[in-house]
Amino acid sequence: MSHTIKLFAVDIGASGGRCSLATFDGEKITLEIIYRFPNGPIEVMGHWFWDVLSLYQGIKEGLIRAARSYRNDLRSIAIDTWGVDFALLDSQGKLVSNPYCARDPQTRGVYKEIFKLIDKRELFYQTGVQFMEINSIVQLMAMKLNQDPAYLSATIFLTIPDLINYWLTGVEACEYTNATTTQLFNTQTNNWAFPVIQKLGFPETLFPEVIPPGTLLGNIRPVLAEEVGLHDVAVIATATHDTAAAVAAVPAQQPGFGYISSGTWALLGRELNQPLLSDRVLEYNFANEGGVFGTITFLKNILSMWFLQELQRVWRVREREYSWQELTDMAMEAQPFQSFIDPDHPDFIPPGDMPAKIQQACADTGQRIPQTKGEIVRTALESLACKYRMVNDRATRLVGRPAPMMHIVGGGSQNRLLNQFTANILNTPVIAGPAEATTLGNILIQMQALGLIHSLEEGRDLIRRSVQTEEFLPQEIDRWEEAYQKFLSVVGSPALK
Repeated sequence: MSHTIKLFAVDIGASGGRCSLATFDGEKITLEIIYRFPNGPIEVMGHWFWDVLSLYQGIKEGLIRAARSYRNDLRSIAIDTWGVDFALLDSQGKLVSNPYCARDPQTRGVYKEIFKLIDKRELFYQTGVQFMEINSIVQLMAMKLNQDPAYLSATIFLTIPDLINYWLTGVEACEYTNATTTQLFNTQTNNWAFPVIQKLGFPETLFPEVIPPGTLLGNIRPVLAEEVGLHDVAVIATATHDTAAAVAAVPAQQPGFGYISSGTWALLGRELNQPLLSDRVLEYNFANEGGVFGTITFLKNILSMWFLQELQRVWRVREREYSWQELTDMAMEAQPFQSFIDPDHPDFIPPGDMPAKIQQACADTGQRIPQTKGEIVRTALESLACKYRMVNDRATRLVGRPAPMMHIVGGGSQNRLLNQFTANILNTPVIAGPAEATTLGNILIQMQALGLIHSLEEGRDLIRRSVQTEEFLPQEIDRWEEAYQKFLSVVGSPALK
């Protein structure tokens, strides 16, 4: 290829958004982050919301900066974000309220009301999704039960990236990979799970057309194009769920690999060709979510970098801001295997005093209470590694074969201490990187839509040429096995299903 192609990708996570410019020279992709903007749930009168207008403004600023340098070269734009959260529009296409954050307390106990209307087993076999109180189905039912005015006036349901795409183009549609996170979608029929929707009493008309990743939505709206200085630039519905995008960019060379997409959540699993539905999958609470090129991202959510994000936030308010590296360095100096927590205990999900939560969890289980910052961080990281082991063991049982290696991608792959812990406890080589996997996966699906790549294997080959990775080999295997048994005895396996 004799000329370069430039593509614009926006990746928004729970703590911030990044606008990146990708350059493809025919051999590899190079990324340039041109703008960052903050994100985070905002508490108002006892509820937690997302400031989506601020996110939209951050995207516009990124587009303005891209236009200054690449006005005539930019081919396309695509957005990806986290899953499960959603926005509601009224009959005039207006946002009815700021979307709730999945961590809002209104979802507590709502599954009990859902199971009065539909059997849990039927819901699983219809949707194939793990049961988490953060799921869209729970949030929407909570709004219905509370007679929330936003729900009562809503006519269109859009996940967060679909909302942004609507504001960019005026097209109302839900992209497949993010729709599959809602627990309202059937990955076998590739459409909304209307039998579920009917039983729960949600209006069927609330749910718009579902489109596949790689769909060309059209150009930026004329008024917006004038504002940001970009004309005739295509907006593509990429793999809008950040996990699907990240898994697409796993630089694997052989099938059967394990992956951990590590960010606020760690999504640990396998890539499959079709949904895996069984009573054992239901018991272990795994999810079949939509991937790219016809794949299924078979996985389980684990709270991950959320612990460090919350510890960092609390200590910033009380003392000063500690960098990620400072937190990791303090953990390295602390004594190993002193205490363990269940990373997925419901108490850790809402924002709050994370140091106190970790200390209280240790006290409640009769363990030594971590005192120093390093001890608190190490307790969290060692417990995460142990949870990875448990979930990975169950994934192996479910798919019927062990993973020859574990790929860790996303921002959390930069935590070298947790990477080594993971290799140790899994007794499996860990390949870390790329950290920008979500953005790279976003770009790959843009390239697919533009006819620049034609298969997932071709895309992953391109990723391997474009990034560097780091390998971590298992160490201290016997010592970590002993720690894992202590972890299980402390937190108890039934609570970890």
